[in-house]
Amino acid sequence: MSSSLIRFSVFCLIGVVLSPALTAQSADSLELLKKSQIDWPWWRGPAGDGIASSEQTPPTRWSESENIRWRVPLPGRGHGSATVVGQRVYITAADLDRDLQTVLCFHRGSGDSVWESIVHSGGLKTKGNKKQNEKASLASTTIACDGEQLYVNFLNNEAVWTTALNLKGDILWQRKISDYIVHQGYGSSPALYKHLLIVSADNKGGGVIMALERSTGQLAWKRSRPKKPNYASPVIVNAAGRDQLILTGCDLVTSLDPLTGQTHWEIEGSTTECVTSAVSDGTHIFTSGGYPKNHISAVSADGSGKVVWEDDIRAYVPSMLCRDDHLFAVLDAGVAVCLRCSDGKEIWKARLGGTFSSSPVMVGDLIFATNEGGESFIFKAGTNRFQLVAENKLGTSVFATPTICGGQIFTRVAHMEGSHRQEYLYCISEN
Repeated sequence: MSSSLIRFSVFCLIGVVLSPALTAQSADSLELLKKSQIDWPWWRGPAGDGIASSEQTPPTRWSESENIRWRVPLPGRGHGSATVVGQRVYITAADLDRDLQTVLCFHRGSGDSVWESIVHSGGLKTKGNKKQNEKASLASTTIACDGEQLYVNFLNNEAVWTTALNLKGDILWQRKISDYIVHQGYGSSPALYKHLLIVSADNKGGGVIMALERSTGQLAWKRSRPKKPNYASPVIVNAAGRDQLILTGCDLVTSLDPLTGQTHWEIEGSTTECVTSAVSDGTHIFTSGGYPKNHISAVSADGSGKVVWEDDIRAYVPSMLCRDDHLFAVLDAGVAVCLRCSDGKEIWKARLGGTFSSSPVMVGDLIFATNEGGESFIFKAGTNRFQLVAENKLGTSVFATPTICGGQIFTRVAHMEGSHRQEYLYCISEN
């Protein structure tokens, strides 16, 4: 094992070491991270589905004075979640005052700054009337880490760029993915599959989805997308007996072979604009969107083109959770709902309160969900009735999804300090 992996893949607090099989650019490294109980290596966690390891007990109670291990200020504004691998925490930031887009690295145990890497200097301001939605940011994507390198997408200078960094923060390669016409913003996070990095950039100028070699950034395959605005991240699921790369939006549900980019199947079955990341129960692909109509749908994953069921409830921004033939969603308007996967039947519905952009995270039989006002609701992932466990309040503004691993919660929270909005990264932990 290399010295860098010894430094970065050891979690001293609970004594877990990643296997020596974690070699640079190996498929084995991804599999180890997917099975990890202590890491959160990319958007929506080890399996990419918002479900954290059940072999942990994160706090269910916190405040500014309770169960806060550390907090550190973040420059500018961003909505990307924290990525945690070993003893390092990585997060993006967009600082308009300095005109910089950066990746920041902190020590997991102490919150001490390890490094800040400038990915883009300049290019943060859009031209003419191309303004983002006020809820968007220029650092809304979540970093992916394969144990050796970091991968990040940024919208900069009217284009989407993907950058690879080593674990010291040095830029290894950078590639322009697509010119980008801003409609609401950009928030698609990269996905990892075997030796490939998969990125997308749907927009009104004509989008793309492509796979790059992780080691070099060279193009492995590329597919054009419709000239429509869309914000969903590509996700890889194993459904109907094979790995499928799923992208929703542009009025389509698309399944590709993640290794080659060849089409498995594609149907009209989602809305034009989607934000959420699709989930699957192995039989269905569950999609949701909010423009021009509200919808949640179950599409058969076998390529038959069948929309099994559809509902007109609005789960536009927060991604859903799927487990044991049940689909859990936190609607934008602050309502939690449980649906049966097989037929869409509503099992229960309950009002939480507030407006939600952050996606819920499941840990064991608990679901953690935070609204835009910084109120966190913890409730049972029960299939009979809604059961609230706890409510907590931290800060005044939250758009990022929490990261939960190793019994700790890493969350991006903003406070209004006078007339100034200041973001912080918190580590919530009982120990």
